[in-house]
Amino acid sequence: MKMWDGRFAGAADKLADDFNGSLDFDKKLYKYDIAGSVAHATMLGERGIIDKADADAIVKSLGGILDDIESGRLVPANAEDIHMFVEEVLTERIGAAGKKLHTARSRNDQVALDLRMYLRDAIDGIDGLLRALLIALCDIAVKHTDTLIPAFTHMQKAQPTTLAHHLMAYAEMFSRDRERLADCRKRVNVMPLGACAATGTAYPIDRARVAELLGFDKITANSLDAVSDRDFAVEFLSACALIMTHLSRINEEIVYWASDEFGYVTLSDAFSTGSSIMPQKKNPDISELIRGKAGRCYGNLVTLLTVMKGLPLAYNKDMQEDKEAVFDSETTVRASLTVFTAMLPTLTFNADKLFSAARGGYTAATDCADYLVKKGAAFREAHKIVGGLVRYCVEKNAALDGLTLDDYKKFSPLFDADILNAVRAQNVVAARLTPGGASPESVSEEIRAMREKLKK
Repeated sequence: MKMWDGRFAGAADKLADDFNGSLDFDKKLYKYDIAGSVAHATMLGERGIIDKADADAIVKSLGGILDDIESGRLVPANAEDIHMFVEEVLTERIGAAGKKLHTARSRNDQVALDLRMYLRDAIDGIDGLLRALLIALCDIAVKHTDTLIPAFTHMQKAQPTTLAHHLMAYAEMFSRDRERLADCRKRVNVMPLGACAATGTAYPIDRARVAELLGFDKITANSLDAVSDRDFAVEFLSACALIMTHLSRINEEIVYWASDEFGYVTLSDAFSTGSSIMPQKKNPDISELIRGKAGRCYGNLVTLLTVMKGLPLAYNKDMQEDKEAVFDSETTVRASLTVFTAMLPTLTFNADKLFSAARGGYTAATDCADYLVKKGAAFREAHKIVGGLVRYCVEKNAALDGLTLDDYKKFSPLFDADILNAVRAQNVVAARLTPGGASPESVSEEIRAMREKLKK
């Protein structure tokens, strides 16, 4: 029997029933649906819209239903969705009083409420995982403020930096991800119940009371908007997509850093896999999977944007497609953050290989040009001189820090003996003292500031 059978003379086709139903996935919302119903029933009783005794019976029975689902004694089944399942079980248990629960409420505002409550917890959970990742990044970075590595642009060696500087670049990205989630949470934490199907209700309900009971900051201002939009869910999916973008980028680097061609990092056995045919293989499957799973979150974001783009006001059944996208992105992000944070401390960075790479590729060329500028040359002139010097090194198969002063003098009389120290990778990095720069002092301050932010 359907809750809306009064309007229909014929039975629904089973194919239509199965296609229309959402219990298989929205049963995940059971505790939020029950919490929302408890608050709604409490308010109805307080306002005298239903008998106080009936409201108390509803609240008590809903508590029992929650306990039974969580213990496994009651399994959601044989209903169109979780909302109908809870209401049907409630009515079976307490009779006519259970039928009063849906007074001044629609499934339209009910499902919007459940999703917002779910997203609050999802955001808080992901934020905690991001915080754990940031702690791990800081813990590794603080040990490597003097570990030199090459910085790249266009996948060509650009300038020397430190491993700490490199890792803290990702820390800044993940820190902004936390900020985005916190900002998204402000728009999630708005209470839609009371909007009903589309235009509100004539019952004297107290929406603010329900918001208070459920911990919402405020109520929605427009009933049509409350039931018809999912921009808060789109925003969450966008934040998830960006988290996965950042995870994908750092794991992309781990993939090629772990290759024999780079040899910058050695993977632990605990977070590697082998080959079914090649005995020598040690594959970065965890990093590759995280990189691949980013595509799922991009797809979920595009799914919901596409669902919403052509919908007239107010609620449309298309919006049922929001939940699987949200659930999948939350699950994917949580799993990816968890495994990556566990893997990070197991990586072994090969300092000698990194140092050799940092001093190769003429990474001190910019500092060589800056040296000439400090001696009085115009930068464009200095740039040209050093370009010729690099070409000379390429022809001689030499490094900038391997040339003699006589070699330098061939290109400009402005070069003095101190150029031999100025182009050493350690000194190049040490000179980057500006805030946000690569010097050990600057990066140590960045780590300190990040840790202070994490404490708050």
